[in-house]
Amino acid sequence: MFKLLLFNTISLLTILNPIAATAIMLSLVKYSEIPEVSRKTSLVVFVASVVTMLAGGFILKLFGINIPSIKAIGGVILLIIALNMIQGKEIAPTNATKEEHKAAENRDDVAIIPLGIPILFGPGVITTIILLSEKAITFHQKVILLISIMISSFIVYLTLRNAIFISKLLGVNGLKIVTRLMGLIIGAIAFLFLVGGIKALWNML
Repeated sequence: MFKLLLFNTISLLTILNPIAATAIMLSLVKYSEIPEVSRKTSLVVFVASVVTMLAGGFILKLFGINIPSIKAIGGVILLIIALNMIQGKEIAPTNATKEEHKAAENRDDVAIIPLGIPILFGPGVITTIILLSEKAITFHQKVILLISIMISSFIVYLTLRNAIFISKLLGVNGLKIVTRLMGLIIGAIAFLFLVGGIKALWNML
């Protein structure tokens, strides 16, 4: 159970990549706003994750999509994200466009958009949660996934709350190194999903 909890939490944290998101937050908010924005952003991530966990399977069944197909395409999506992170093409799991940055500067609450969605909670996180949710067959496994979401959301809060310290400690080069390392982990997880999905689809032929 602990091994599953660790796997779920690491999977979520690497794709959320809160450390890289701190740089974007510092460019959008005043230092005095960091505590409140951190709290709201982590709450957005938690609520969105739980909703995806509960409704993800229903949406798949509604459109008649089987799990092996989602595992295969989910692995491809995560692999693309991982390659971009390793190559240094992204500073966060989901790029915020110039328009989103501009809109955020004129918005009263940036915790929801763009920080919560899509910078932290993007397509990669949605795919990961759906895949992990479908793997959680028993009640205990689902509880463990929920706990993993809670832990990940809390770590997102702690990371954003200490954004100034982390930014000074790591610097630009440090953030890039962390992002690349997380990209390697995401790539490994992506291959697990991709190979598992293709194998299951092959057996269904």
